[in-house]
Amino acid sequence: MMTSVATQPDHATPPKGHGPILSVRDLHKTYRLGRVKVPVLHGVALNVRRNESVAILGASGSGKSTLLHLAGGLDRPDRPKKGDPRAQIIFDGRDIARSGRSELDRFRARDVGFVFQFYHLLPELTVLQNVTVGAMIRRGLTYSAHSGEARAHARELLDAFGLGHRLKHRPNELSGGERQRVAIARALINRPRLLLADEPTGNLDAETGAQILDVITDLREKFGLTMLMVTHDVSVAQRADRVVRLGDGLIQEG
Repeated sequence: MMTSVATQPDHATPPKGHGPILSVRDLHKTYRLGRVKVPVLHGVALNVRRNESVAILGASGSGKSTLLHLAGGLDRPDRPKKGDPRAQIIFDGRDIARSGRSELDRFRARDVGFVFQFYHLLPELTVLQNVTVGAMIRRGLTYSAHSGEARAHARELLDAFGLGHRLKHRPNELSGGERQRVAIARALINRPRLLLADEPTGNLDAETGAQILDVITDLREKFGLTMLMVTHDVSVAQRADRVVRLGDGLIQEG
């Protein structure tokens, strides 16, 4: 795939005819550690076009995960200081930075799939149940995770990942690569439009990590997903359509 590294202004203005599905502006985020304030993001701007795969490359502590969490509605940007512009996180025309809790819950459940480094599978559930639980969350706790529709789609995804024979196994019976495949299937169960991946191969050996990236690439293209992935690994980042670098709290030239 083609890879490019651009400066901040280039990401603020996408090419003509390719409007962004995700657009962030003026993102600031500061955390507090005891009495100490730790600024992480200093006005990040980034556009991601529909069906595009973008990798955010940066060192540990550069704010990559923070940016991903903000884009996915898992966290809120800082309130602007007097006279500063207000942060925007616009997904398909909606500014989720201004959304209330209920609207954010719907956004995360219906539009976004999350893949993390450490899987976050529920140890007491089987592989099939871990995937279908995402459908239950989307439709409310009254919706059975064992419904025919959810189970059928989960089986389809797990079969695509080569895990059709593992449906009744629990996470502790799987390898790291198999657990990540289950986590990806769970992320896709609700047919999201945006896939957010936080160091998806960071807990895997190089060969298994490459296999996982193959799986993500194939399914992203099959389902027409837009993907934003953060990594510190150049070889992983180069699998994306486009690479940007994050440093000192801003998108920088590589």
